[in-house]
Amino acid sequence: MKMGRFIILTLFLLAKFSAIQARAGNEVRDATLKPSSPFSLALETLQRQIGYTFQSIDLLRRAMTHSSFSEENNKALSILGASAIETSVSLQYLKKDIDASAKDLNNRILEISQVESSCAVDAIRLGLQKVIRVAPKTNASAPAVVCGAFRAIFGAVAMDTGKSDDAGKVFWSVHGGGEVGGAAALCESVFYVVVCSNSGDLHTNLRLVGVLFGMGPN
Repeated sequence: MKMGRFIILTLFLLAKFSAIQARAGNEVRDATLKPSSPFSLALETLQRQIGYTFQSIDLLRRAMTHSSFSEENNKALSILGASAIETSVSLQYLKKDIDASAKDLNNRILEISQVESSCAVDAIRLGLQKVIRVAPKTNASAPAVVCGAFRAIFGAVAMDTGKSDDAGKVFWSVHGGGEVGGAAALCESVFYVVVCSNSGDLHTNLRLVGVLFGMGPN
């Protein structure tokens, strides 16, 4: 009789333990499938925007972390990203004109790399000022901050694939594929930044866009 009770109790405990294990496994699986924070959700959205899914999401997480927020930040990735962008710009420009002068090539690189007129504009268009993690007293919308994060994205892509060419491809898909595409992207970006991000009234902001593109009085 006692032996029967012992067996029943043992079976009950084993069943209970198995149920607990199964529930724990489901919770872990759900946590893996579903982002657990607004920052994780923002990173998922950002990957869709740039058209690239990271094998190591930690690289993108670091790319979106400013030095004011953590010692594990995007400084190194930003330098790598800037290098990948410049290399890609040089290759594309020389493919179009192998006889281009060093001065013309350098000017093209500078045009793409300028913080306020190009890099930060692309960053704001992606909404990086809402994604990057910064210290409370740091302005996430500052050109240097968002530009650093923008460049770090491509450094992260290069690290993720082991190829700077892949970073260049992602960059052009975001910035614009060529001279005309790039200009169109810049126009779209400036319009977004001025009209959608500025705090002034719509009429004033549209007038400012006109001034920027030489379509209105100064």
